[in-house]
Amino acid sequence: QQLRALFYALPPGESSFRTVEEVPDYVEKSIPFFITFIGLEFAVSWIQKRKLPGRINDGISSLSLGILSRLPDVLFRSIELISYIYVWNNYRLFELPWDSPWTWYLTLLGVDFAYYCFHRMSHEVNILWAAHQVHHSSEDYNLFTALRQSVLQKYTSWMFNLPMALFIPPSVFAVHLQFNLLYQFWIHTEVITKLGPLEWILNTPSHHRVHHGRNPYCIDKNYGGTLIIWDRIFGTFEAEDAKVVYGLTHPVNSFDPIMLQLRPLAHIWNTFWATPGFCNKLSVIFKGPGWGPGKPRLGLPEEIPVITGKEVPFNPCVPAYLNCYALVHFAVIVDLYTELLASMTMLSQGTVLLRIGFIILSLASFGLLMENKSKAGILEIIRCLVFVGAYKLGCFRSQFSFLSYTYEV
Repeated sequence: QQLRALFYALPPGESSFRTVEEVPDYVEKSIPFFITFIGLEFAVSWIQKRKLPGRINDGISSLSLGILSRLPDVLFRSIELISYIYVWNNYRLFELPWDSPWTWYLTLLGVDFAYYCFHRMSHEVNILWAAHQVHHSSEDYNLFTALRQSVLQKYTSWMFNLPMALFIPPSVFAVHLQFNLLYQFWIHTEVITKLGPLEWILNTPSHHRVHHGRNPYCIDKNYGGTLIIWDRIFGTFEAEDAKVVYGLTHPVNSFDPIMLQLRPLAHIWNTFWATPGFCNKLSVIFKGPGWGPGKPRLGLPEEIPVITGKEVPFNPCVPAYLNCYALVHFAVIVDLYTELLASMTMLSQGTVLLRIGFIILSLASFGLLMENKSKAGILEIIRCLVFVGAYKLGCFRSQFSFLSYTYEV
């Protein structure tokens, strides 16, 4: 059942619930399948091309951003559900039956159309792009990239779903919100080429590769989540053509997950104060990321950097042992993170905050290590001392008791 949820293949009879509390956490339960499919992608890529589909540093960076994006959910209920339930409880116009297949399919269309609208605005409104660009910052394209998410994006996307709260029960919405997200995992790959007639209706790996490209023909195209029909209707569809070069038009050249989250906001802040005129300042926030005084709302297409096909991804020279070190310690953090998710209801708020703070510190330290920054060693020594002290005091705990001594070593 969980495997079918990844492909939006659970029918209404198996995924309809009376209350939100009954809705499973499909995303959390899909983590083992994420790992399995990533391993499968590595195997297929090696068989097809005799090379791996990505790099260690970029993969760890993507997973770090994915973990960061989920940390607020440890402390707070999803703002998307809170806002939706509030509107439903106070302003709904009428109530569609939660167990009707028609309600299920209408919600599929509604959630996907809302996602298209939000996704398009996230590319065309600078302040929204500041959050969303995190997902586009990888210069690789693989299943790791699917997990590269923004901490801030959910705090701007929630409003696009609210019209459905006037008539669609929250339990039905909660299911499709997860399915729409899960579906977008498997399309982040290069090992699948074309899918025949399905390309006309569904968002596929080919369509989404275009969306992640920085070639001029790829910019601001293919916004769909599950369905590609919205792009075909509203004129934002583009078929895959020339070899796609991935990433941002102006690469950020960093693996530090904290910096990747905050640098775009800092750029908007600096540009806002440097731009003369009140209306121009507002335009910095609400027009496209390519806008400038005297330019059209979305900027000038001719200013998009030319793609030569010889672009080299950001890949600092780091000793192999340092990459192995970062990989091993990152595995420890993943263990601590999953153990936190499993036991957070039994922990004190102080312990939860300590664990979250340590996870953030660790992910930042790994990013600096993989960039070979001069101060990374000092930060890493401090991090390891904090870990050993907190582990001895019982503040941290592995899911696997037999690894306790190994972790201390």
